Amino acid sequence: MPTPSLTALPVRRLTHRDLTACADLSEDRGWPREEHKWGFLLSAGTGYGIDDPDGGLVSACVVTAYGPPGRPALGAIGMVLVAERHARQGIGRRLMRHVVSLMSTTPLTLHATPNGRPLYEELGFKTIGRAEMVCGRFTPGEPSSQVVTRAATAEDLTAILRLDEEVFGSDRTHVITRLPAFADRLRVAEDEGRITGYAAAWPNMDTQVVGPLIARDTETAKALLASLAAHTDRPLRTDIDVRHEELLTWVKARGLQSVAFNAVMAHGIAELPGDWRRRFAPLTVAAG
Repeated sequence: MPTPSLTALPVRRLTHRDLTACADLSEDRGWPREEHKWGFLLSAGTGYGIDDPDGGLVSACVVTAYGPPGRPALGAIGMVLVAERHARQGIGRRLMRHVVSLMSTTPLTLHATPNGRPLYEELGFKTIGRAEMVCGRFTPGEPSSQVVTRAATAEDLTAILRLDEEVFGSDRTHVITRLPAFADRLRVAEDEGRITGYAAAWPNMDTQVVGPLIARDTETAKALLASLAAHTDRPLRTDIDVRHEELLTWVKARGLQSVAFNAVMAHGIAELPGDWRRRFAPLTVAAG
């Protein structure tokens, strides 16, 4: 049971002034500091945290809401962390209950590690899928794809947003419009002038994370991923829906290796909206 002092500590909204404390909390739990990602999530989403009376944060998480402002259709929960010195005292459970209560009837989703899954199940989340994290240096194969890819331009944004909402199943304008500043590369696939997919690669410590990866089909997803790999000398990392078996087999043949599996969980809905067949990888598991 948590001590009385911890039980009494309030949950508050986090701001960009808390960026260093969030990164410190990540480091405390053995995660990379990921300041670039924390900054993005605190801009596009809403952070919640519990202050430690001795300084820093006891716990933190971020909720990214999608859909009409004030009437979100979906909320993604990520970066749920509790300081090591306060672990296993019910602090994470308290923060999660607070967030679930605040979101009221809004459907929720998150990616859970094996360690976190029991807590989320206790709170009513159900496993609806799995994602496989793969990482490694991409080795190009013989060019055989007929899919045309190119760097995205400002003129592509309207078409990207339209495609993203159709595939994701909810409006993500406030997230996707931040991609050009957040990502190192943003590329589109094109067929006779029509955008059939798009993907971004963004820096995360010593890797380039590929996400979102949205494509008309597997060949288009392969072409986008290969085109991003061609513009970096860093290892690639991405989280692929395990239902995309062909893409997973292909990236492993190109040098990426399986790192971990996360459960895709949901609260209030039986499955995620949109079209999973064209949704190959999320921007980040922390944002759904």
